[in-house]
Amino acid sequence: MKRVAKPLLTGVLLFVAAGIGVRAFYATRSSEEPAVATAEVTRGPIVDVVSATGTLQAVTTVQVGTQVSGTVSWLGADFNSIVRKGQVIARLDPSLFETQVEQSRANLTKASADLDNAEVKVTDAQQKFVRAKELADRQLLALSDLDAAKVNVDVAQAQLRSTRAQVVQAEAAVNQTRLNLSYTVISAPIDGIVIGRSVDVGQTVAASLSSPTIFSIAADLADMQLSASIDESDIGRIRPAQRVTFQVDAYPDEPFVGTVTQIRLQPSVVQNVTTYNVMIDVLNPELKLKPGMTANVAIEIAARDDVVRVPNAALRFRPTAEVLAALGQTAADQPDRTPVARSAVSVPADVKGAGQVTGVRPTPATATERKPERATTIDALFAPLVVAETEGRVWMYENSELTPVRVTLGVSDGQHTELVAGDLRPGAPLATNVTLAGSATTARSAPAPAGGLFMPGSGAFPGANRGTANRGGGR
Repeated sequence: MKRVAKPLLTGVLLFVAAGIGVRAFYATRSSEEPAVATAEVTRGPIVDVVSATGTLQAVTTVQVGTQVSGTVSWLGADFNSIVRKGQVIARLDPSLFETQVEQSRANLTKASADLDNAEVKVTDAQQKFVRAKELADRQLLALSDLDAAKVNVDVAQAQLRSTRAQVVQAEAAVNQTRLNLSYTVISAPIDGIVIGRSVDVGQTVAASLSSPTIFSIAADLADMQLSASIDESDIGRIRPAQRVTFQVDAYPDEPFVGTVTQIRLQPSVVQNVTTYNVMIDVLNPELKLKPGMTANVAIEIAARDDVVRVPNAALRFRPTAEVLAALGQTAADQPDRTPVARSAVSVPADVKGAGQVTGVRPTPATATERKPERATTIDALFAPLVVAETEGRVWMYENSELTPVRVTLGVSDGQHTELVAGDLRPGAPLATNVTLAGSATTARSAPAPAGGLFMPGSGAFPGANRGTANRGGGR
């Protein structure tokens, strides 16, 4: 009995051990299958924008000051007052200037009297000279006396000219004091709205080296300007007439629209960061926007409507040999699927020439087009932007296999890139990440160069090799 039981027990143990081993084998095999994350090719709009911050301001703001010193005696406007050109908005105490006018008038009267006296002296000297000459002709007067009479005439005439000059000076002094007196009445130089008041009644203003500001008047708040600071790395992509959208904190859920009108060439350097001011015209018919508001600006560089879009994460994905081996593939077994004819996903012919914001790629302007003969500002000389196309590669994941597909790429918005040409259709699954079971290893893009994954020139994201332009995919 013992001889039969011992072999039977051994067989049962071997069977159990074999079952455990088979189960462990299949469990290990199942756990080694990699997890592949995918993203689908989609269709929709793509907008490439340059983001910045800016400050709203009135198109025309006039600082109203005073050209004379004095005490403010009356104010005819306050904050938010609507004023018209020529309307009196402030007065200074005129007492001192009225006194100066009276004094200058008295000086003019005295100078006029001196002029009359000088004219009488000239007449008297001339008469004496005539009598002396008659006597000298009869040899009844010494020649020395005749010469003295002639000298008296010359002196009287010189004194007359001097007195006349004094009269002119006195008249100018009267005009100057009258003008200073008129400066005590301050009028609005333009039609507009008072957005600033710097003085109160009784305050003394001193106009010594500069004119003190009393009011700030904005011409029309229905038409405003937005001054946006654009980094030097993005300024090359800004052109006049580009569409701008922005938001302000006062209305976080309401977008506003503007248009680029001027790219100012004066740089601003703060902590070694160079920026340029770009002026944007904004319509403000409801007067919601106020001067000084901070705006978050998005300048539209290029836009595409209803195009095939490739996720940028798929453009960065590069499987390693380890990942391909885990999927039972080798690099040699994965030939690239070359791009199809561009007509499959290219821009429709009926929109060509419609402009850069409608989905077309403008051709470079010739030298004649860029330099019109009668250009009056530098903005008229900017050449239109050209959206360059690049080659990239994505990996389609179907039937548990990775297949590389070469694509031609266009505009990118940072999340998606326009598919210009490539054997892809909306809904196609593209690999974005592979995680090996039991390991933290993932397969994405090729190892980043020194300086980081998203440094310019790394090729780790669309547009990395084209400066600041957003472009698709590595090669």
